[in-house]
Amino acid sequence: QVQLVESGGGLVQPGGSLRLSCAASGSISSITAMGWYRQAPGKQREFVALISRVGNTNYADSVKGRFTISRDSAKNTVYLQMNSLKPEDTAVYYCNTYGTVPTYWGQGTQVTVSS
Repeated sequence: QVQLVESGGGLVQPGGSLRLSCAASGSISSITAMGWYRQAPGKQREFVALISRVGNTNYADSVKGRFTISRDSAKNTVYLQMNSLKPEDTAVYYCNTYGTVPTYWGQGTQVTVSS
């Protein structure tokens, strides 16, 4: 099993920044990539970004140029640096695993962008 713990969410004004963290523990050797997803009220969960074990990244068009995903392999932690935040970025953000069966999800962290 894999355990994922997210942190770093909060309330921020439009144009502000936040950094989310996702710490993985347990049977992490099978993880090939880790991702971030988000779910706004009344909407489906959507892909935000992912980073592979070798450092390749992919982003949703809506966050390209504003969000950066990175990882610290020594700490088994993935980060999501979010800049130039907009009200439409408001959602619960989840990290997940790729390559594991089943896919593991964290508990989520709330990000609210509001003045």
